[in-house]
Amino acid sequence: MHDSVQEIAKTRRFLKERLQRDYTTVRGYESERNNVRQLLQRTAEMGESNSLLLIGPRGAGKTTLINAVLTDLLENKSFVDNTLIVHLDGNLHTDDRIALKSITVQMRLENAADGKVFGSFAENLAFLLQCLKAGDKKSKSVVFILEEFDLFCTHHNQTLLYNLFDVSQSAQAPICVLGVTCRLDVIELLEKRVKSRFSHRQVFLFPSANKFEDYVSLFQHLVSLPSNKELQAAVDRIDSLQMFKSDAFTFQRNHFDGIEYSFDKKHVENWNKQIGKLVKTPAAQKTLQMLYDFDISEAFLKTFIFRLVAQLKADAPHITVEQLATLGAQYECDDKVELLCGLSVLELCLLIAIKHHSSIYDRDPFNFEIIFGRFSKFAKVSTTMQGVERAIVLKAFEHLRIVELIMPLSSSGMGKVQKEFEMHKMALTYGQIQQAVQRYQALPTEVAQWAQSSLI
Repeated sequence: MHDSVQEIAKTRRFLKERLQRDYTTVRGYESERNNVRQLLQRTAEMGESNSLLLIGPRGAGKTTLINAVLTDLLENKSFVDNTLIVHLDGNLHTDDRIALKSITVQMRLENAADGKVFGSFAENLAFLLQCLKAGDKKSKSVVFILEEFDLFCTHHNQTLLYNLFDVSQSAQAPICVLGVTCRLDVIELLEKRVKSRFSHRQVFLFPSANKFEDYVSLFQHLVSLPSNKELQAAVDRIDSLQMFKSDAFTFQRNHFDGIEYSFDKKHVENWNKQIGKLVKTPAAQKTLQMLYDFDISEAFLKTFIFRLVAQLKADAPHITVEQLATLGAQYECDDKVELLCGLSVLELCLLIAIKHHSSIYDRDPFNFEIIFGRFSKFAKVSTTMQGVERAIVLKAFEHLRIVELIMPLSSSGMGKVQKEFEMHKMALTYGQIQQAVQRYQALPTEVAQWAQSSLI
């Protein structure tokens, strides 16, 4: 029994660490990966200078793709010996002065300066350019990786980008400028002189939404345990990360290493068998389909699985369909419906009256008087709503406006109109009101029946 508890704890830790700290595994994007790899290879081996923009939504895997390409190239000795990698981030390097200092440190040029402290930005830049221009095609190549590239476009005169692209276009020291951004219109942010020096080579990364089956198999792969043989196979790749000489990159220091784990063979078989059964159940397929419709990115799926794996414990040693469905339901719950379930019965009655008015008059605008007239008809035949004063109903109507479930048609020129006659429109769908009526705790039966039919 004690062994099984340990295995569950080890499984949970392994899956969580693999989800969080595997920075170099990219699934899909084969042609894009080859494109970036060949570009860096040509810079290192043939002394070509290039520039490229990697564009895609957040969580698509742009940084992971670059990490994976760099890890692939570590097997190439000429790349390791002949390349310096400079990593800049638009969030950290907020102006060109800070960026230049970082470049000087990462290129190990501070010794070449003989202890000289650069006075101005211009001197610092001139020194860096002199170092780059002094080289020829046989010099060490430099790869500049610019994360959040769009933020560098906001720097004054785009001086850094202009000079990097200028060097990459002229036959000086071989450099490759790789920009990473989530903005599709990033080219429009470049000044004319910068744009003319950029190669206009762009690689777009968009998560593939071709097959739901692939999404299910990815889920199964991320939750399954590998055999000890498979863990051993990944060791060489992770060991090669030690060859990284760049201090700016941190992923290699904290990378997930599966060799630290070894699992009981029987436990691995039982776990993977149970996961195989789980993904075939209709309830699990329905939840995964909902997640697939919601967000197809791998980053989102990993976050979901992390929350699922965190629920593993000794008395719940397996992931169940119920856990999957409960967690999935949190992603599809409607905040507006939650808000409606917190309203008073009177406020819900007013929304039902608004719903009936909108469906009869094809979503025509309404005011308090119209809705109060419809509500009064119901109140006359209702046992729960009889004797509710007009002032209280008006207060409830105003509260609906405050929480923005109904919206005034226009804010201008309405000062002259009494609040009872101010026109509004509904900011809800009929389905949301219907859902709230079904889920509302202890709702009087006659109110629920009135919600179904406008006839009283």
